[in-house]
Amino acid sequence: MKEDDLAFAPAHRLAKLIARKELSPVELTELFLRRIERANPRLNAYITIAADQALAFARTAEQAVADGEPLGPLHGVPISIKDLEMTAGIRTTFGSLIFQGHVPDSDTGVVERIRGSGAVIMGKTNTPEFGVSGTTENRLGDACRNPWDTSRTTGGSSGGAGAALAAGLCPVATGSDAGGSIRIPSSFCGVYGIKPTLGRVPRFGGVARSSPNPVSQPGPMARTVKDAAILLQLLAGPDERDVITLREEPPDYLADLDAGVRGLKIAWSPDLGFATVDPEVAETTTAAAGLFEEMGATVEETDIRLDDPFTNVIPIRLADAYAAYGHFYEERREDLSDVVLERLGLGKDVSGADYARALRYLELMQRQVALLMEEYDLLLTPTMAVSAFPIGQRPSTIAGREVFPDWAFNPFNQVFNMTRQPAANVPCGFTSESLPVGLHVVGRLRDEATVLRASAAFEKVSPWADTHPPVA
Repeated sequence: MKEDDLAFAPAHRLAKLIARKELSPVELTELFLRRIERANPRLNAYITIAADQALAFARTAEQAVADGEPLGPLHGVPISIKDLEMTAGIRTTFGSLIFQGHVPDSDTGVVERIRGSGAVIMGKTNTPEFGVSGTTENRLGDACRNPWDTSRTTGGSSGGAGAALAAGLCPVATGSDAGGSIRIPSSFCGVYGIKPTLGRVPRFGGVARSSPNPVSQPGPMARTVKDAAILLQLLAGPDERDVITLREEPPDYLADLDAGVRGLKIAWSPDLGFATVDPEVAETTTAAAGLFEEMGATVEETDIRLDDPFTNVIPIRLADAYAAYGHFYEERREDLSDVVLERLGLGKDVSGADYARALRYLELMQRQVALLMEEYDLLLTPTMAVSAFPIGQRPSTIAGREVFPDWAFNPFNQVFNMTRQPAANVPCGFTSESLPVGLHVVGRLRDEATVLRASAAFEKVSPWADTHPPVA
């Protein structure tokens, strides 16, 4: 197979070739390392390239195949790890100058499971400092750049993972999502990503002294739905070290992956009653939602009207950030980025009354969404209000309306972190500037299986994985 054919092949296909001894994990790893060496200086997708460790992992994986050992579904397949996950023996920066030379001696729970699967860790993908931003810039180097247009953002905070997948610098990746951090870069970079139900994937280990963001959830990013389902199966399941982990074993995510959507009742909302959306994005996602009707589902536009969630829950986000990282604000502020300094300063000043009011709003929003999901199997929205914008230029106007630049480009994702539901980005088209657009597929609590099933059905009628960006 040609280099591009291997680089963009689905991870599950690569795993089968490895298991049949038709593909060497070492040669595959060397291929991806060459691609990273060529493209990463332009994209900054990886903060740390673990070439020596990756080749050692690959040799171990190859020996296991030769010895006839039992192999996992991603055995020998290269994978990237978001740099918010600690990796024993591999530099872990959390996107921060404070940790620029940090090499942990232990793994997070996510990384433990990846190592145990036989997958080959290539390195650590770029993230904003402590993952607190919806775009991927930090003080460790240049901004992470979008392979579809390197003047544009990848989004964040799993921006490096999105760029690496889109450019063929890894076949599958880990991300994490506290307010869209899997779905934002998946939408902007044209890849698939799913935020599982809160607690489905354990979050043990990390930089914060206290618990990490209470609504943050690790999850898979990939170029195909099946690859994401396989990685989610590997990552999901209880871990007694994580106090919020779901105690039940996850369902078999592959069992009904090809079952289609016939008979499902699906709600569609272009704006959730409050968002301002770019006309091209609105048109593309509306057409995508209509395809589910053609596949046999019932699709109805819902009249749900939420109040602006960002404005109402921001005291929770700011106070939780200060609880987790406030010691750096007090002790190492000269090493912090401007965005982290601003947010921690605001978080320090959140009053108990402000926090309590935000919790009351959160309860009301959760109730509104819960009532909707009693009636529907899935909810569809745009993933983002816009396509990828130039780095450092968050939009202040959308569809001719003035908006708040800090968050208006990302109005939808925050809602479903706060309601804890599973939600995925499905690539569904391109703008006139050849930038990806994503459709947001939201499921009931603990029902990632239906989100994956609907995503796979859409992928069959509107495939995206064979369309590659200019930087690839």
